[in-house]
Amino acid sequence: MIPALLTSLRPHQWSKNLLVFAALGFSKHLLDLVPLLHACVAFLVFCGLSGAVYLVNDVVDLERDKRHPLKRQRPVASGALSARGALLAAALIALVSLGVALWLAGPFALCSGVYLGMNLLYSLRLKQVVIVEVLTLSLGFPLRAVAGSLAIAAPISDWLIVCTLLLALFLALAKRRHELTSLSTSAAEHRSSLSEYSPYLLDQMIGVVTASCVMAYCFYTLAPETTEKFQTTRLSWTIPFVLYGIFRYLYLVHQKEQGGNPSELLLTDRPLLVAVGVWAAATVLILYTAPGAPIPLSR
Repeated sequence: MIPALLTSLRPHQWSKNLLVFAALGFSKHLLDLVPLLHACVAFLVFCGLSGAVYLVNDVVDLERDKRHPLKRQRPVASGALSARGALLAAALIALVSLGVALWLAGPFALCSGVYLGMNLLYSLRLKQVVIVEVLTLSLGFPLRAVAGSLAIAAPISDWLIVCTLLLALFLALAKRRHELTSLSTSAAEHRSSLSEYSPYLLDQMIGVVTASCVMAYCFYTLAPETTEKFQTTRLSWTIPFVLYGIFRYLYLVHQKEQGGNPSELLLTDRPLLVAVGVWAAATVLILYTAPGAPIPLSR
């Protein structure tokens, strides 16, 4: 049962929770021990909460997953983990995670609770509502970034929240396109909202979100408040890495028919992984060699 439970928590998806470190890095406290420890605790809290949501989602989608060519191998769908055991584990993990969040900081606990409630609502109802389902799924990403800022009491730019939301929408829409094209006529049996989409509609939405994401990031790096905040104009040098990463992902979605699992794709596609790594390294190097002091924390 323990290996099945660990598999159901989907640790390979926990890379999404690295967004809680965004505020730590952009506030220039990456090398400060106390904020770093708080961010690590926040990361573990969101790993627990996301794992609990996955368990509930597997129980809700039990019958659909049994008919899916890949999802039927999940522990709950295959019978390796009972639905009752999954729900009990989800409740326990969620309560412990929220308790740790409350111990860390009240505002962080509130944000964590909103994340949990929104995702449970998504699993139980909103995932069946066209367009709303991808918006709800995508909102979890900026919530992670905001929660990370609350965990260390550091401000976070509105631009970064917008960029995170648009990037999450881009990935969610690309995933829906992959599901729709790979499952073909049986797509609606596995996710009812897919019957409301078409490849053409999703391509149009992806095009809008892609352009918006790139423009938002460009505006953020070139904005006067960003230059004043970090005392450097060099953050715009990272724009080519963002462009390559997005174009590479579009290439994988349209030419290689991938995109069904963004986390797995990020870890397995070497050019994409290198692009993200170089962007992160360049951003840290630019910010931490700039003359500006770290952003003051509110506590």
